[in-house]
Amino acid sequence: MVKMVDISKKPEQYREAVVYGEIKLKPETIMLIKEGKVEKGDPIQIAKLAGIQGAKFTPNIIPLCHPIPIENIDVDISIEDDRVIVKARVIANSKTGVEMEALTATAIALLNIWDVVKKYEKDEKGQYPTTAIMNIRVVEKIKKA
Repeated sequence: MVKMVDISKKPEQYREAVVYGEIKLKPETIMLIKEGKVEKGDPIQIAKLAGIQGAKFTPNIIPLCHPIPIENIDVDISIEDDRVIVKARVIANSKTGVEMEALTATAIALLNIWDVVKKYEKDEKGQYPTTAIMNIRVVEKIKKA
């Protein structure tokens, strides 16, 4: 049997979650991002917007996830030599945690980076031998009364 967890008797509390994830890219792709030469647009800005939207839509794509009043979403993105790192922080005063929203924000941001740069990541056979989304994990979860 599948059912949603009953949170009706739980008190609202401050909830915060931070999620980390990364996408490994070719150094040539990283350079295109840094130089603003990606044909589809700025993958960093696209990923930030997509991550924010992803967090807000979490209960629509995770079937048993409660809709909660998100009060802040911050998607921070940094570029290293061979990867882009995404950290999403989600805050709410709610009866349930926000880690699913932060996980979704991070995953959606990384997927959008892949989408925007996939043209540059393909090999001669049209495959992605080195591109990888990795290490998505909750790095911090806070609950305060």
